Amino acid sequence: MTTEEGTIAGAGRPDATETKPRAPRSGPKWENAAKERVKAGIRRFSKPLAELVARDANEGDTRLLVTDFLCEVLGYDKYTDLTTEYRVRGEFADFGLRVEKQLVAFVEVKRVTTKLGTKHLRQVQNYALNEGVEWVVLTNGAQWQVYHITAAVPVLTEIAFEVDILADGGPSDKAAKLFYLTQESLKRRQIDELWRARRATSPDSLANVLRSEKVVDAIRRELWRQTGHRATAEAIVDLLEQTVLRPECLGE
Repeated sequence: MTTEEGTIAGAGRPDATETKPRAPRSGPKWENAAKERVKAGIRRFSKPLAELVARDANEGDTRLLVTDFLCEVLGYDKYTDLTTEYRVRGEFADFGLRVEKQLVAFVEVKRVTTKLGTKHLRQVQNYALNEGVEWVVLTNGAQWQVYHITAAVPVLTEIAFEVDILADGGPSDKAAKLFYLTQESLKRRQIDELWRARRATSPDSLANVLRSEKVVDAIRRELWRQTGHRATAEAIVDLLEQTVLRPECLGE
């Protein structure tokens, strides 16, 4: 019908030739597949991880689980992409991760109930510096901490992200982070862009922007416009240090 009545009567009835619109994909096919694999892996490994924690499993048992997680969930080939007991100047890193035959990261595994700390990071950091590797991973199977190492004076060690598989929350958010450790993502160096974004917006970076001459000058002008008070640049910086840029806000 072409009348108004006919048009209204037909409203809401799907035409036989119409199809429902597909939900837009959040990324390329390979990326979606990798994220789904990681999400499923988190669900699958949560129970054996919890069992390891319950019996306070030793480091060797933890390493076995981490090996399976690296291969089955993160997509590495056990024989071509993983190097166990990687020798670095007389010491041994638990795993070296290779992508297309290139060493891209070291993985240090600790006992499942071990609280990961600075001494563990310092150990694997030295491996990375000696081998010219930028990325290191600390894990006890449940917790995964990923750090970027910059060979400078002093050495800069900055966390890119941290995931606790056994923590509260669903697997989606955890998978979104762990995805950057997958073979597919590391191959494309997506983790580098993630780190640059995190570094650019870190508290220290934002603090440096606030201390910059242009920003301080803009604050002085706006303060005078709103209050009539003419503060010096030095006074503005001091006030920022005492209030906005407190050490606890910068993670010092």
